[in-house]
Amino acid sequence: MTTEALVVQAKINPLIRPFLVLKIGFVMMFTIIGIPFALIWFLGDGRWWAQHYCDKIECQPTETSPRYRKGILIQVEKTIPFENIQDVAFVEGPILRRFQLRTLKFETAGHSTGQASDMHLTGIMDAHECRARIFAARTALRSQPRALPAASAAQDSMAAAQLAARQGIEKKLGDMIAVLKEKK
Repeated sequence: MTTEALVVQAKINPLIRPFLVLKIGFVMMFTIIGIPFALIWFLGDGRWWAQHYCDKIECQPTETSPRYRKGILIQVEKTIPFENIQDVAFVEGPILRRFQLRTLKFETAGHSTGQASDMHLTGIMDAHECRARIFAARTALRSQPRALPAASAAQDSMAAAQLAARQGIEKKLGDMIAVLKEKK
């Protein structure tokens, strides 16, 4: 069974749009300077931004890694090989639950506690199933035997030349030691 059969493209829940509008709007309302911007945000700009942001979200797994792309002005693309994924945390708080959204947080080897996760995917539909498919793909990839790279002809000839040179040096040293013993 290939990892391609285990992983399919993740679908984004359309309810992420109102969630993003409310989340960013409420953050703006908590600052005095942001209150007028929050009004503009809620009256239309927020919906426009959320629509364009959601149009740019893409989660396309390849055979060896999930690839996630998002952003309007600043586009972010992240790829984490399945073999490096240590854990996929599943986050579902009360606000996310209200919008029927979930967040998957990918953590990789070398990830320190207290740092941000390497990748956050919010709004993935069927997040539990997606998480299970990622773990299955990781297990399948790790269980495949790895072939050692074959040595090239250049490496073989260089190794043979080094061996011949070493044998020549050893022969000369042996001859010099024999000459020195005869002189004593």
